[in-house]
Amino acid sequence: MTTSFQWCWGLFLSLSLYSIHSTCTDNVHIIYLGINQAKDPLLTTKSHVQLLSMVFSSEQDAKDAMIYSYKHSFSGFAARLNSTQATALAMMEGVISVFRSKTLRLHTTRSWDFMGLALDHNKAATPLQLAYGDDVVVGIFDTGIWPESESFREEPGMGPVPSWWKGRCVKGEKFVPNKACNRKLIGARYYVEGFEQIYGPLNTSENGEYRSARDYLGHGTHTASTAVGSIVKNASFMGFGEGTGRGGAPRARLAVYKTCWSKELDGRCTEADILAAFDDALHDGVHVISASFGVGPPLAPFFASSADIGSFHATQLGVTVVFSAGNDGPEPSLVENVSPWGICVAASSIDRKFSTRLLLDNNLTILGESFNSKQINGRLVDGINYFFDGSCDFEKWRGRLVSGRLVLCFSTLGPVSSGAAALAVLRANGSGLIFAEPATKQAADVDIIPTIRIDVNQGTRILHYLVQSPKVPMVQLLPGKTIIGRSPAPVVADFSSRGPSSIAPDILKPDISAPGINILAAWSPESPPTLLPIDGRSVSWNFQSGTSMSCPHVAGVVALLRSAHPEWSPAAIKSALMTTAYTRDTSVDKILAGGSMKLADPFDVGAGHINPVKAMDPGLVYDMNTRDYIIFLCSLGYTEAQIQSMVLEPAAAMVDTSCPKGHRTTLTHLNYPSITVPNLQSTVTIKRTVRNVGPEKAIYFVSIVNPDGVKVVVRPRILVFSYCKQEISYHVTLTPMKHSQGRYDFGEIVWSDGCSHHHVRSPLVVRVNTTTVVDGVDSISQY
Repeated sequence: MTTSFQWCWGLFLSLSLYSIHSTCTDNVHIIYLGINQAKDPLLTTKSHVQLLSMVFSSEQDAKDAMIYSYKHSFSGFAARLNSTQATALAMMEGVISVFRSKTLRLHTTRSWDFMGLALDHNKAATPLQLAYGDDVVVGIFDTGIWPESESFREEPGMGPVPSWWKGRCVKGEKFVPNKACNRKLIGARYYVEGFEQIYGPLNTSENGEYRSARDYLGHGTHTASTAVGSIVKNASFMGFGEGTGRGGAPRARLAVYKTCWSKELDGRCTEADILAAFDDALHDGVHVISASFGVGPPLAPFFASSADIGSFHATQLGVTVVFSAGNDGPEPSLVENVSPWGICVAASSIDRKFSTRLLLDNNLTILGESFNSKQINGRLVDGINYFFDGSCDFEKWRGRLVSGRLVLCFSTLGPVSSGAAALAVLRANGSGLIFAEPATKQAADVDIIPTIRIDVNQGTRILHYLVQSPKVPMVQLLPGKTIIGRSPAPVVADFSSRGPSSIAPDILKPDISAPGINILAAWSPESPPTLLPIDGRSVSWNFQSGTSMSCPHVAGVVALLRSAHPEWSPAAIKSALMTTAYTRDTSVDKILAGGSMKLADPFDVGAGHINPVKAMDPGLVYDMNTRDYIIFLCSLGYTEAQIQSMVLEPAAAMVDTSCPKGHRTTLTHLNYPSITVPNLQSTVTIKRTVRNVGPEKAIYFVSIVNPDGVKVVVRPRILVFSYCKQEISYHVTLTPMKHSQGRYDFGEIVWSDGCSHHHVRSPLVVRVNTTTVVDGVDSISQY
């Protein structure tokens, strides 16, 4: 051990600030140097290595980082760099430009490409996707499945259903097991009794539902294909997003548990049905569960919620449960599914837009977004002339027709949603909708009539043009185009529910962010793309937005991780996802929070945006075992007898189930991958334990970003691992250094090694509360 320590310590002393202290994710950058002055390829490559060595600790590190040397027709090279190294190179003499390498290819469903699981020209998926996922079963709790979709056909070479699988395909309305199920879709059950207890008997003749696992709404088909859909070429929604569609783990198996049913244009899921689905799914043998549902605050206690109960038992059995965070953003504290044993997923954008031009009298051009597939010509009118108060609301129509015209509406008048405005304009017989809304919310959506979304500034320009025009302007709405890589991404969706948790503020929620805006995936052809009964269109692929879409993205990645690391617990998998997540967008700026112009903080994005490739090799993981959950249950006030009845029998027999002294004070000491202190009044010390899952011998050094007004000390500052799976604990001491009355501030703790370039990052969230108010007079807490 001493020899290993001395070796790594020497390496640490020799490493530069660029390779140790930068916490930004490495990306492939291109450094362009102009013409090839040397004319000798060998000399040119040597000069590239020498230049690159200036931002690395050694020439060998530079060689390892270099991917290509452009040494014949021009001079330059491609290398894997962090943002600090790229910036340093850009400032050096002789360097013309430094830019991040982007991928150019035929358009695809994009979200998996954006997360680093890009298609290869000669393959249907990445080596990572092709190598992992076999015989991992992902359970989808949702509205069922459309089994005829190409997304659920058997992948080539897929073996027989595993012998250990206990699930089955249950016969039902228009669902014949031997026709619907195969080696891909290996389980399909449905649960309707709880729904019928509340809403009465399921009326399949009126609402189009099926008393079976068959999906009517399309939501379940969409989430299932996002997580584990097979590889399908030529997928698109009416030509938009055209390319190859596939799930994150296309070789994984699928089991569907229909817990949600159509009711008034959305899905309703009762807790009785949900808990029955958990009961079956865990018995069947699923490895991952994706559950895109929840209920907003006030949240029930953890064990007065079917989702929390089911997922708690799933965790004990080694099953990871992934939940959506909810769609109630951007206001704080509305995040749902906040249990420490589940993964809570926020929604964010990808680098794809659907650019659309609007021309007014050929004098003014406005760029917006839409899924408009054909050119629309007509006169421009202001919605204020056709709707009371200017609100383009269905119920405020004045009764005047706008036939053959495009109507300008503002989200701020009313306010009104784009969907409501589209219905109102349709009622008035309009040809199209120009919908102006804040830029932070602007995104294309599937609408009942041709609709272009523009920001409020653009809408105001159009309004002024309309007022000043001597005649009613002519307007042309041109077909939209799919554009990739032109806008910074990810951006946290404005609708994505934010933290902090309203019942457990000691645990950071959401945990992580994933793509959830305009996700293209399989759809039920029985359900119109807008879900409106008056929409007569039938599609096999559809765009949807919501944390319902981000949730299965994470479930698909979990399936890959489970296949690659079958020995990892759900807590270890969560840790790998969180500690490798990134917090900078494609322009290398910090991720923005939609719904505002501010930088995203952990309450918006959790630990950051998911990075599947990095999560495969996180270096260190924060794990939790039965004892950790026992301490957690103690902190909630459960008795030892109750805890013994909630913990699996073998664990209860082998693990200490007693409650420690002072167990009701805080949950901060739970071995979570993030650290949250919601009420720092005086100095506190928190313990964390990490396990080495990287190279056998490794040394990690800590770097700290202090939250404002908080002194952070980590002991020890160096972690030396002599073998794989070794665990080492460290302590974090937090001391308030300011007078503050309940303001949250953010920092981070990063453990980095100089051997394999692992960066194990934990968000640090602290609310200093050293000032109290008594009878209107400030008093200072002692610390």
